[in-house]
Amino acid sequence: MTTETPLRSSLVNESLVFAGQLLTHWRRAPVVPIQAVLFPTFLLITYYLLVGNSIMRMTGTDSLYGLVPTCAIAGAFSGSLAAGLTLTIERDGGLLSQLWALPVHRASALTGRLLAEAARTLVSTILITLVGVALGLRFHGSWLALIQFLLVPVMVVLVFAMAVIAIAVRAKDGTVLIWLGLPAITAVFASSGSPPVESLPSWMWPLLRFQPMEPIVETMRTLAQGGAPWWPLLWGVLWTIAGAAVVGPLAVRGYRAAAESGGARG
Repeated sequence: MTTETPLRSSLVNESLVFAGQLLTHWRRAPVVPIQAVLFPTFLLITYYLLVGNSIMRMTGTDSLYGLVPTCAIAGAFSGSLAAGLTLTIERDGGLLSQLWALPVHRASALTGRLLAEAARTLVSTILITLVGVALGLRFHGSWLALIQFLLVPVMVVLVFAMAVIAIAVRAKDGTVLIWLGLPAITAVFASSGSPPVESLPSWMWPLLRFQPMEPIVETMRTLAQGGAPWWPLLWGVLWTIAGAAVVGPLAVRGYRAAAESGGARG
């Protein structure tokens, strides 16, 4: 007589379940939608009203083509930082250890979190882009270019979320995430999406042109203007792959150590 062992759900299905639970939790936690949508939307409107005409006079192009990508990525980063604060609370409350003990794939909780980050970023990018359209942005690319435009922040935030996870599961409290958020968001606003690089001191040009966020923002700007951003997209993908190779293993090891530690720390 033989007995059949119940089949476990697939990693994809389990990850989707975890992602759905996280999205529901974030929707009820005001800090995440505020940081992911309201904060960058406020920045977009304020910055455009204050300096939009000045940038138009300096460059001859509407500043929205740079501001919308900049604010979309800044919103993705700030939303990920807010979610990282909840991860610290989950670790100290023992929730990570409880999830680790469930009869599911060990990777599903972590991959589900990354899927939730991707979904949140996609929604916030769409909303911020719609605000940009209301302010006067006109997308000149194809539908395929629009899809690529919306997916670029998703690509970037996955790596940033890994860095947030790697830090949050090791930190005593969430304040240490500020040391990650400040330089990251500063790099976004120091790209070509804010004041034109040419308007800044010449000694800063190499630093700004070769930092990771410059090709990312330039890719989105070129897609919105109807161009083919092969070179900045290539650099953006290379930066993303390099970042994932560095922070990915740190996030996995840190998450596992936090889950196996048994919960609250003294």
